[in-house]
Amino acid sequence: MALTVCTWNINSVRLREPIVLKLLQEEAPDILCLQETKCPVDKFPYDAFRALGYQHVIVRGQKGYNGVSILSRVPVEDAGSHDFCEKGDARHVAVRTGSGLTIHNFYVPAGGDIPDVALNEKFAHKLNFLREMQEWFRAEPPRNAVLVGDLNIAPREDDVWNHRQLLKVVSHTPVEVEQLTLTQGAGAWVDITRRDIPEGPLFSWWSYRSPDWNAADKGRRLDHIWATPDVVDRSGGSRIARHVRGWEKPSDHAPVFAEFDV
Repeated sequence: MALTVCTWNINSVRLREPIVLKLLQEEAPDILCLQETKCPVDKFPYDAFRALGYQHVIVRGQKGYNGVSILSRVPVEDAGSHDFCEKGDARHVAVRTGSGLTIHNFYVPAGGDIPDVALNEKFAHKLNFLREMQEWFRAEPPRNAVLVGDLNIAPREDDVWNHRQLLKVVSHTPVEVEQLTLTQGAGAWVDITRRDIPEGPLFSWWSYRSPDWNAADKGRRLDHIWATPDVVDRSGGSRIARHVRGWEKPSDHAPVFAEFDV
């Protein structure tokens, strides 16, 4: 059985409910992981998604901030969540499928605008969040697992539109790339998207500030799908649905897909 997993920072699930429904109708992923839902649990639009066959909806939410959820049309069980940095933020949730595959959905802090921990608490929070992820993966090595989400870091030179210009811009600074690399290594995670698409520029985010995001194409690959080594040989079919960034009232992120044999 092929299981299609999609990750998407939706930037408010209630505001953008119409395009989530559109994606589910047109692309029909088996599991959709959303970040930055900005919605408390009791306000989440469960009924609309369940009407399309996504009966299994696991939500961690906050009013106006953060928020992660997993919508599935195949049976899954809630596999818990982790409170990184003890802030009570809704930035992680996990589910387990009937085959035993665990799917982690992460929303790593963006980090603010100044890449200096002494001047910017948000940047310090981001780095500490990544370090706690590393500690968790070392203490409980992941097995038969997939990690997806908005990790808010574009690690490779071809994951950004201009490597040199962005070296001092939060999301592509050397210290962030180093911490993301350490995080990936701590769980022996494999970057599935880049395994399937190894060469060339690849973006999943384009700023709202660009008057013509598609023509300017000043993108970054902030959204990721990773897998543990025991899952890698059962993965494939990675793609980024770039066209979705052009839908009406879009998120600034595009959905990222991968398939897994389970």
